[in-house]
Amino acid sequence: MMVSMMQKMSLRVRGLWTDRSGLAAVEFAMIFPIMVVLYFGVVEFSSAIAVDRKATQVARTLSDLTSQSVSVADADLISFGQAAKAIMTPYPAQPLISSITEVYVDKATGVTRAQWSKGLTIGPTGDVTISAGPHNPGDVVVLPTSLAVANGTYDSRGTYVIWSKVSYTYTPAIGYMMSKTGLPFNDAAFTRPRLVLCVIYPTGGSSTCPTT
Repeated sequence: MMVSMMQKMSLRVRGLWTDRSGLAAVEFAMIFPIMVVLYFGVVEFSSAIAVDRKATQVARTLSDLTSQSVSVADADLISFGQAAKAIMTPYPAQPLISSITEVYVDKATGVTRAQWSKGLTIGPTGDVTISAGPHNPGDVVVLPTSLAVANGTYDSRGTYVIWSKVSYTYTPAIGYMMSKTGLPFNDAAFTRPRLVLCVIYPTGGSSTCPTT
């Protein structure tokens, strides 16, 4: 039986239309890019959350270590910075910028003033550098209301507060997933000296707690 050219073409088109071979490969090719984007997005988002938690832990550690001291010197602050670097592992510690400030709450007026303030910076080689802090002695600073003034159960005037601040910029490995320029994280922690009325800086200085 002779089959015309048009019939042959019609049969081939019909066979191509009903052919299901390779369907899974086509579907995979369509879904694969979306799966890749979702995967790296979840990875980067999880890493960002981990970095944020580590920055919070660094702030609390710096404040806690200082509040447990009677006095601190530069060598002590460098050790605190090394502890902060260890907390940030496995993420790079170089973007970490932190500071420790002791604040006095004036007994008469409730005004909060910085007594001493030091900055901690981690260099490319992992060395911790001590620098001037964000506040000069005597500067008026703003603390949470519950720490700065009298409230219903506790009068914080005439006391000291150790205030640590942390800044960290997380740069995603795949910038297109979140941010090419990096995600800034900032946190702070407040503790009161535990062993003495105030933590003296530097060691060997005045043994009395300043009030100005």
